[in-house]
Amino acid sequence: MAGLKIAIIGGGSSYTPEIIEGFIVRKDELPVKEIHLVDIKEGQEKLNIVGSLAKRMVEKAGLDININLTLDRREALKDADFVVTQFRVGGLDARAKDERFPLKYNVLGQETTGPGGFAKGLRTIPVMLDICKDMEELCKDAWLINFTNPSGLVTEAVRKYTDIKCLGLCNVPIHMKMDIASMLDADSQDIFVEFTGLNHLVWGRKVYLKGEDVTSQVIDKLLDGASLSMKNITDLKWNAEFLRALNMIPCPYHRYFYMTDKLLEEEKEAAREGGQGTRAEVVKGVEEKLFELYKDVNLKDKPKELEKRGGAYYSDAAVSLISAIYNDKKEIHTVNTVNNGTIKELPNNSVIETNCLIDRRGATPLNIDKLPAEVLGLLQSVKSYEVNAVEAAVKGDKSKAILALASHPLVPSAATAVEIVNELIEINKSYLPQFK
Repeated sequence: MAGLKIAIIGGGSSYTPEIIEGFIVRKDELPVKEIHLVDIKEGQEKLNIVGSLAKRMVEKAGLDININLTLDRREALKDADFVVTQFRVGGLDARAKDERFPLKYNVLGQETTGPGGFAKGLRTIPVMLDICKDMEELCKDAWLINFTNPSGLVTEAVRKYTDIKCLGLCNVPIHMKMDIASMLDADSQDIFVEFTGLNHLVWGRKVYLKGEDVTSQVIDKLLDGASLSMKNITDLKWNAEFLRALNMIPCPYHRYFYMTDKLLEEEKEAAREGGQGTRAEVVKGVEEKLFELYKDVNLKDKPKELEKRGGAYYSDAAVSLISAIYNDKKEIHTVNTVNNGTIKELPNNSVIETNCLIDRRGATPLNIDKLPAEVLGLLQSVKSYEVNAVEAAVKGDKSKAILALASHPLVPSAATAVEIVNELIEINKSYLPQFK
């Protein structure tokens, strides 16, 4: 396989400089010849801006990589070796609605979990399956690296309804690893975290520093004020008795489940008139500034300001995974892949997020100890939601949609689930043809 062709769906994303940097840094191990940045007509202006920056970055690095900007998805996919998906159906305006409309029901509005994440999944999954249909025709042997949220949900739909080789990816595990290394004043290469769970519901069961179990030290650091969070989640501190009882490292998104009342109160305050706005509304401001930076013809590197967008470590996660597959590295990465009995209490054909051996064959999940009963209830409840959510998205099945939200831990009752589903479908009707 000489001269790799990479197709990036959602090429006009503000994250694109991250992944371009990743390919530049790994120029000696990935013989990339073509990178096709694909977007839709509505995203053409951003595609042109970020694409021009990508070309300047590659030129500065002295690499012979052809950066192609296109609205023709099929042409970009033809004979591609790797396809990276990082798109947002409906853009940030749709996300802002996802974050606002559940609040009237006293339910959290969030991009990837609860009703907001469900709305995003319903809009996204049919588009992803269309992409996979094209891939089956034009590049059936390509690997699909999915970064599109909700990553676990979307990856499960791809694995259940297509024959495409797909791994889901999220920068939360690598972010956690980097934060843990920082709080221990250690090299991240010396840290190993035993991750297991679901996307945005992953626990660090054990943390090892040079082979020594330092989980309790990490918990002590967290209780002493150390930060382990993301740009889009308030760094609320954990209750000491709870965290010691849990004896695992919760991911930043666990706050939505373990601190629901505080985060709901905070979201309502942000969304009220005169407040700072929802996260999507804040991000719109960040993106406007980023794209103004990207326009500067003298800018030839990924700007530091991109970290405010939440894209930190994206290139490390995405491009190192591609390299591990291409170079048959047999490295351990944390990805979203089919369970196949790894977590015995979840369906075999469902998608989980866990540590895997990565080589040319893809991902082989590492065996883990049986999960403790105290996290199984939450895990199974969210997976029940995900299984029904995928069915609802693929088939346009309103009954499955209601059952999905009724089983979600953040939705207080079945009656509330029905009301939310009805409003969700109405708000998103232009993006949900499957429900017509």
